[in-house]
Amino acid sequence: MKKICFITVSIIIMFFSACTNREQSLSADVEIPVTVEDIKLKSIEEYVSTTGIVYPTGEIALKSKITASYYLEKNPQTGRLWQLGDRVKAGSLIARLEDKEFVLSIKLETAELNLELAESELRKQESLYEKGGVTLKDLKTAGINYENAKTTLENARLQLEKTRIVSPIDGVIVELPYYTQGTQVETGSTIAKIMDYQTMYMNVQLPEKYMGAIKTGQPAKLTNYTLPDDTIPGIISQLSPAVNPDTRTFQGVITVNNPDLKFRPGMFVKADIVINRKDSVIVIPKNIILSRQRGKTVFVVDRGLAVERIIETGLENMTEAEVRRGLSKNERLVISGFETLSNRSKVKIVR
Repeated sequence: MKKICFITVSIIIMFFSACTNREQSLSADVEIPVTVEDIKLKSIEEYVSTTGIVYPTGEIALKSKITASYYLEKNPQTGRLWQLGDRVKAGSLIARLEDKEFVLSIKLETAELNLELAESELRKQESLYEKGGVTLKDLKTAGINYENAKTTLENARLQLEKTRIVSPIDGVIVELPYYTQGTQVETGSTIAKIMDYQTMYMNVQLPEKYMGAIKTGQPAKLTNYTLPDDTIPGIISQLSPAVNPDTRTFQGVITVNNPDLKFRPGMFVKADIVINRKDSVIVIPKNIILSRQRGKTVFVVDRGLAVERIIETGLENMTEAEVRRGLSKNERLVISGFETLSNRSKVKIVR
């Protein structure tokens, strides 16, 4: 009886062993689909990321300096009345303010005539003084009268300029309150607001640990979520030497070159400040690196098999890492399907 039991157990063990070997054989023949890319040399940048709001370098609010009737002028480029978003040049006439009593009170023509007479009298007194016909006092009196007449005329012209709303800077109209043509506007009323944002600036707070790494003149790359495919260049223009004891940060200013006006005043922007860069090195996606007991690991494909490689990394940023040791140029790096791989696994390359 014992002999029969022994034979039966042996048969069962042999059966399960055969099944296991068959399963292992089948498993060994399974090819895991992976995606690969050839390793090439390229550049990598290490950067410090921060965020902030961009502001225009030029901004002015044009206000009425008198109470008068309002008339919006036409944009000479479009032939229509000025509108929000229109670009203006320095000296562009935005609106006129009409008030006959104000203009008459200035007496511009009278001031011009008085200046002509005073200048003529001065020239006359100068000629007579050279011939000894008048005293030095007479000459100085004529000179004082001339200067007074010139000042009166300049003041009259300045007063008259209050009827012309002119932009003193190049820029874009960002505010344009609506007034009916011919309606009366009060002194201090906003006529237009103009911003020059071809160059912008951005205040940022930087971690204390980067005080030695970030210097003025270093480049920065700026992006906004509404413009994911556009990177605008900037430069570190100012840095504070003081650290905020509460936040452990120090202040910096980034100057932004914005000639195409892609960034708009008030936008919330992400800035990547480049603190290090290497060219012609092996760079791989950071998300394919596996952390294992033996170290950082990736897989390459060699003769249909996944080969595990332990690597040493150098410069890193949010998406990429430099590989100092463990990989070679032109090897086929597994970038997809690596999660289930083990060393010497059979793979099938799919692209």
